[in-house]
Amino acid sequence: MNDVFDIFDVFNKAEPNCYVFSMLKIVPLSLKEANLLVSNWHRHHKPVRGCKFSIGVTDESGIHGAAICGRPSARNIDYHTTLEVTRLVTDGTKNACSILYAATARIASEMGYEKIISYILVNETGHSLKVSGWQERDEITPGRQWKHTDGNPRRTDQPTCDKRQFFKTLAPPNKHLHQGNG
Repeated sequence: MNDVFDIFDVFNKAEPNCYVFSMLKIVPLSLKEANLLVSNWHRHHKPVRGCKFSIGVTDESGIHGAAICGRPSARNIDYHTTLEVTRLVTDGTKNACSILYAATARIASEMGYEKIISYILVNETGHSLKVSGWQERDEITPGRQWKHTDGNPRRTDQPTCDKRQFFKTLAPPNKHLHQGNG
């Protein structure tokens, strides 16, 4: 498997027959770097406190987006088998969201996760998730105010409205790779 996910975005410049090829690729980001992009570009969410990994999408002109993946926010989801894309943000570059969703699923699969999930607001289309091979769960996840396990209330500076869950079932881990020869 290729470590870098490349896509060529062909777009027309000033002259009708003059095309420029821009190669987008996935790069590792620290949580601090990814959270800086979330702070600057995300419409309704704030930075996260922790993660399993974070990645970015770049080309020769710079960084165009980031995805942060961590344990599921819902306590009843098994965090040993399921990973959640907790934040995804771009500057609007074409295909950047889809590339990030596809890459997070590939990385999660390589890490041994069986499923990856993400939530979007009910008024968002989910197009990037759909074209990346994710499926929408049939039921809406109700928005509500909840408390942390220490009894402190949840932050109120982020949406508590209903959300749609998308998921991708990943290839089961190849068990024979983890078994010794005797």
